[in-house]
Amino acid sequence: MRPLRMIIWRCGRSAGDRGMSTAEYAVGTVAAAAFAGLLFKIVTSPEVRRLLVGIINRALQLAG
Repeated sequence: MRPLRMIIWRCGRSAGDRGMSTAEYAVGTVAAAAFAGLLFKIVTSPEVRRLLVGIINRALQLAG
């Protein structure tokens, strides 16, 4: 059983997959920035802004 464990362990270590590479970080960063830009556009749109102001006004009226 021990030799089989050593073979599996060595194969796992030689794969060299120890995390994301620089290219993967770059793609992830670009995707996150694009998603943030999309969310910003949605939240600052007139419709969403009107809904948020309405919610805040209603909450303030209920509070007193």
